Amino acid sequence: MTRPSLLDRITPVLLTYDEEPNIARTLSRLRWARSIVVVDSGSADRTLAILRADARVRVFSRPFDTHASQWRFAVTETGVATEWILRLDADYRLGDALIEELRALRPGPDVAAYEIGFDYEIFGRPLSGSLYPPKAVLLRQGRFSVHDRGHAEGWRVDGPVETLAGKITHDDRKSTARFVASQIRYMSREVERLDADEPPSLIRRLRSLPPLAPIVVFLYAYFAKGLFLDGRAGLYYALQRLVAESILALMALEKRLTSTTKIAPTPQKAEREEVR
Repeated sequence: MTRPSLLDRITPVLLTYDEEPNIARTLSRLRWARSIVVVDSGSADRTLAILRADARVRVFSRPFDTHASQWRFAVTETGVATEWILRLDADYRLGDALIEELRALRPGPDVAAYEIGFDYEIFGRPLSGSLYPPKAVLLRQGRFSVHDRGHAEGWRVDGPVETLAGKITHDDRKSTARFVASQIRYMSREVERLDADEPPSLIRRLRSLPPLAPIVVFLYAYFAKGLFLDGRAGLYYALQRLVAESILALMALEKRLTSTTKIAPTPQKAEREEVR
């Protein structure tokens, strides 16, 4: 008897909010999935119409509070019945090589998750590199937990994590205005992490010394990652990272200024006595 493909034991799970520019492309690479779970936090564009046009998609509505709470609901309260979940952002696109790799995969019983790397595109234009790290996105049920971590969420995996060769393409085609608005929301949470009791890292040290992080991140992305070879798309990405780090630097400076500045009382004017 032929063993079922791993693809039959995976449920893709996504979060959405006004993802009309992205969601159709993401769904187009999930044709293998029997069921797809989406938790939407109040989309006002055509996101819901696109989702409901696909009979495999089960849409749940939940007001957004934090990424961790939203993801916990998505993976525990939506009736996911498969052994594995594939957690995806609405701007992710699975590559052909990754899909075939998943189809042939035979996980051992001890494997808790698989980490997958990313290719990056800007409005459909491939980049030579990015600062986007690999992530454990294919997770075995009962072997992970989700917690709040800065502006996003953290995933704790209980057991071995293996790495797949195939890639996911990240290509967010929402507007620059949406990007800036999102970064303001994200960095308002991230600024609190600068004073948190966490293991030190290079980026945390840079962020604690404005304006080092914006400058270093831009130069590293644009030159060390080879984005200067990618024309306008490479410059766009490097500037996005500059803007994001600049917003965080401004918020960090604002926090320090407002917590240390004492407003001196206004001196009372001495009454002058007229000499007659």
